[in-house]
Amino acid sequence: QAQTNHAAPQSALDAAVRQHVDTTAADRGAVLRVLGQSEVKGVAERAGIDLRRATGAVSTLQGDDLARVAAQARQVENALAGGQSRIVISTTLIIIALLVLILIIVAVD
Repeated sequence: QAQTNHAAPQSALDAAVRQHVDTTAADRGAVLRVLGQSEVKGVAERAGIDLRRATGAVSTLQGDDLARVAAQARQVENALAGGQSRIVISTTLIIIALLVLILIIVAVD
């Protein structure tokens, strides 16, 4: 009875690792980009949320937590796209939810 080799070629493994690293970097970049926007800084300040702590916490996020926060950050980014000069209530709530989510994830871990 012959054994079947189920090992993936090294090139496939390298590509998978590269893709994971690229995705993680893109997700972190999306979150940090949003946290750096003046509109987000203003909302955080008015809500009494420590933006420095949230920004510092981004580097600790991984896996599903990072993906969830990045998806929310992209929502904020899309809401702010187009040079809106004022933030509507729904965008403010999304921003606050993003900041609180980051802080909760870090506090739980």
